[in-house]
This record gives sequence, structure tokens and C-alpha cells, in this order.
Amino acid sequence: MADLFTPLEIGALTLPHRIVVSPMCQYSSEDGFANDWHVAHLGARASGGAALVFTEATAVLPEGRITPEDLGIWKDEHIPTLRRITDFGHSQGAYMGIQLAHAGRKASMQVPWEPERVRQPEEGGWTNVMAPSAVPFSDKYRTPVALQKSGIDAISAAFAKAVIRAERAGFDVIEIHSAHGYLLHEFLSPLSNQRTDEYGGTFENRIRLLLEVVDAVRSVWQGVLFVRISATDWVDGGWNADESVALARILKEHRVDVIDASSGGLVPYAKIPAGSGFQVPFAERIRREANIATASVGFITEAAQADQIIRTGQADLVLIARELLRDSNWPLHAAATLGKPATWPKQYLRAAPHGSSKREPR
Repeated sequence: MADLFTPLEIGALTLPHRIVVSPMCQYSSEDGFANDWHVAHLGARASGGAALVFTEATAVLPEGRITPEDLGIWKDEHIPTLRRITDFGHSQGAYMGIQLAHAGRKASMQVPWEPERVRQPEEGGWTNVMAPSAVPFSDKYRTPVALQKSGIDAISAAFAKAVIRAERAGFDVIEIHSAHGYLLHEFLSPLSNQRTDEYGGTFENRIRLLLEVVDAVRSVWQGVLFVRISATDWVDGGWNADESVALARILKEHRVDVIDASSGGLVPYAKIPAGSGFQVPFAERIRREANIATASVGFITEAAQADQIIRTGQADLVLIARELLRDSNWPLHAAATLGKPATWPKQYLRAAPHGSSKREPR
């Protein structure tokens, strides 16, 4: 029986255990460039023992950022600063992943620790906010422009170009962000997608863009591929868990390796029953019914809780977010709690429990 510290083979990679750093936006970039903050933030989680460390949502186009401070990978000039991050992560024995994203109708906003509002062009924002339909997220957001076919094709091409840059930057894993109310999720849900062409209406039409993006990515990337989805919108008439299972089966056919099962984010009025492990059942159902590896995320804070998720077959991986902001060494502490061996940075071995070993570079 697998547990939290059982290695996991995904494609050509073998993760040493099942703890992954979830993508977490830092809103600390300028013109999309990674900087010292990103190196320190992600580097600390790599040295803290995570098996796989994901960057935050990284925009494939400048207008695809949530805020002007988002990380980006829409031009070759972004590669060297991202390479600093992957090189350090690899030196700590971690695999490095990048989440590729387009914010859609939730773009050009203020950073979240400031009052919620649109950012204007004179303060770094932009007006070309795109979505499947001209339906704003709320009255505090811009009304987006409905994408034409040429714009839709440009989205798929931008993801593929971003993957080529990501490979040059040294990333081991790609994740396509199709959750939390951003562009690809907006196409999936009938609440935000009111199109009447081949990209709207039926389930097959609403998933079309995501499949085109996956295929474009797979045309240039042979490595491990995750897709993050919101398994439900938590609203009647929205995207739901049944559709997520059906989508996961199709994504497996398109050579997706892992479904990262989150939820919500599409509309501000959803009643989300957030609580400890509240999204785990989505990962469990998709894993069981679609026969694809899954990752569970959301209010997973305790080592025993994470271990139980793996032991009971609810998911193959556990993605930790807020708890890793509180404690960058959470994987090392989880190993100690569960009585498992752990590898520590050599600089910290004097503080490690008896029997811990030195971390080797990847």
C-alpha cells in the first residue's frame, strides 16, 4: 500500500514522495520577469523537501495576467530569470514545474492585498481583456471582448510557445491552468460561455479549446503534463463533477498524465463549503472513474491527513499551498511526524532528526 512517502512514477519521472508545492501567485513581478523574491520563495520550498515545486500561474500572453505583477513566459527574455529558479531547485533535489495560464475575463486587476478594482492603462493595466463571451466576472471587473476564431487559435499557439520556453528554462513538469475562473475554465462552463459556434453550447464544444491547447502543448512537449481543473462551479447550471469525470477520460486519451482537482472560482456568488480536505472527493472520484492519476489540493494541513489521502487511494499526489507558506519545511516535518526518513540540505543537517540523510542534487 502506498503512503505519503512512497515514490511515484509519472512518465519518465520518479518523484521521491507525494508532496507537491501547489502553484501560489506572488504578485511580485515586473513585466513578467522572475526576480529574487521568486528565487527565495520557490527555492525555500525546494530546500524544504518538496518532491515537486510549481511556480505560480505564469502568463502565456501579457494580457493573460491577473495583475500587472504576475509572472510571465510570453517572450524569450523571461527564460534566464526562470532558469535561476529551476537550477536552484534542482540543486536541492526537487523537480520543478510551471503552471501556464491565461486569466481571461479576470485580467488587469489590482493585487489582492489592495482593494479590488480594475487597473487602468496608466497604472500598468490593459483594456484588451478576453473571454469566450462578453460577460464580466462581476461589476468590479472589465466587460471582456468575446474572442474571435483568430484569437482562439492564438491562445493555443501561445501555450505551445510558452512550453518551448519552459523547457529551455529547465522545467520538468508542465501544468495547464484550466481552473478558478480563468480563460480555459471560462470556456468549459455554461455560466461564462454563451457562444453559439463550435466553442459553445454542448459539452463537446465547451471542452474544445482546452483539448486544442493540450494537443498544441503535446506537439512540443514529451514530458509530464498536468491539467488543473475546477471540478465544480458550486452553482446549479454550471460546470459539475460529472462533466469533470467525462473530461478527465478524454484528457487521458490526449496524453495528460495527472488531473489536479480543485474547484470554484468561476463566479463570485458560488456557495463553496470550504473546509479541511473539502476537495479531496473530487480527486478520488476522478481517479476511480476516469482511471487517471490525480492530485488533491485544498486545506490539507496535517501530515496524517495527507498520508491518509494517499493510503486510501483518494489521490496519487497531495498539493500543499497555505501550509507551505506558513512552514517551508513542511515535507521534512511531515516525514518526522510519520516516522519516515528524509533528506535535508547539508547546511541544515545539524538540526535534522537522527537518521536523516543529505540531499543530493537532481
